[in-house]
Amino acid sequence: MKMKKRMAALLLAALMLLSLSACGNGGGDSAQGGGDKEGAYKMSVILKTTASEHWQLIMAGCRKFESEHPDVSIDITGPASETSYDDQQNMIETALNNSTVDAVIIAPLQSETAATLIAGETRPVFALDTNIDAPEIVSFIGTGNEAAAKLGATEAVKAAKAAGWETVECIEIAGVKGDATNTARMNGYTAGVNENGGTFLTDEIQYANAVADQAVTCMEAIIQTHPDGIAIVCANNDDMAVGAVRAAEGNPSFADTIFLGFDGSTGACQAILDGLLTMSVAQQPYEMGYLACQTAYDKLQGKDVDPVVDPGIEVISPENAQARIDKVNGYLAEMN
Repeated sequence: MKMKKRMAALLLAALMLLSLSACGNGGGDSAQGGGDKEGAYKMSVILKTTASEHWQLIMAGCRKFESEHPDVSIDITGPASETSYDDQQNMIETALNNSTVDAVIIAPLQSETAATLIAGETRPVFALDTNIDAPEIVSFIGTGNEAAAKLGATEAVKAAKAAGWETVECIEIAGVKGDATNTARMNGYTAGVNENGGTFLTDEIQYANAVADQAVTCMEAIIQTHPDGIAIVCANNDDMAVGAVRAAEGNPSFADTIFLGFDGSTGACQAILDGLLTMSVAQQPYEMGYLACQTAYDKLQGKDVDPVVDPGIEVISPENAQARIDKVNGYLAEMN
């Protein structure tokens, strides 16, 4: 009897060891994206937030790449808002401390903090949407924000002149002060306005932390200081631009104001079609997410990759707003 119990115990121990060995040979945790993938490359993508259409489109692009590549597993995280700095820092540290992660893709809320965190990292690290000035960065995948904003401002000045404004002044409703993307867009707006016969009012910049409700407050302040109106109000994203339009809606002094957004969101496109928002500089976030994963994948396979991968831009107007809506809705449907 004792011999039978001893043999049973040995058999159970052997089975447990076999099970542990099988688990150790797996290629990924199901939480990493597409489920367990034997021997898959693991990528960690840390976004600025997951709470807006822009970032959801980036996520959709990443998921599309993952679905097309059975040897890739992608974990996507992001804080609740673009001011949740500590939360994103913890997410970056978690990814860097995970030895099973092969490549890290970061859209930094604070580029300098991210540069400090990745210092000395030997695995490939990529900057997404906003660049990180660090030798560890293999490639930056994103829009040239300054050039894009300059293009938008150039078109806004043309529109303001066509609307009959003799003095073309521009006030910006900016995002998060000190954010690299915010600064790049501000520089682009400034150049686009000033180089085309307008005046960018640097001393009157309003900061709205990238959210619509604060943009409403900023626009109310602009209305008070410019009761006779102003030619151009530009914003660092579409949410703020639409918030500004809503705050000025019905005010005859701002009926001919050019309201310029940035991102080309479906809400902004609809506002353009409805005759509220004038135009928006559109990034290609879906393509940005896809290309970020493609670039990381190529690097992991030993291929040469470009230091800058730019998905391109377009200015959205009433002529192409519906086409943009249809395209974005198609991308978002892929997530469902």
